[in-house]
Amino acid sequence: MKELLEYIVGNIVDDKSAVNVTVTEKDEDKVDVVISVAEKDIGKVIGKQGKIILSIRTLVKAIGMRDGKRYDVEILGGEKKRRSAE
Repeated sequence: MKELLEYIVGNIVDDKSAVNVTVTEKDEDKVDVVISVAEKDIGKVIGKQGKIILSIRTLVKAIGMRDGKRYDVEILGGEKKRRSAE
């Protein structure tokens, strides 16, 4: 899964070196997938009206059905920004 997403996203963005895919298993059947790209490339991964990310999520969902797992895909642009709870 990780290699496939790195390949797909790497061919969409300009800065291929900034593409990072992290796969974390939460439960037996739930997996979180975080795709991080450069801040300038986040729009390319989302696409017009979200069509590209929707297609990526559909592909990941189909693979998850085959594997019997549920994948949640999230995109991060640039560095992860945290809000402080004040």
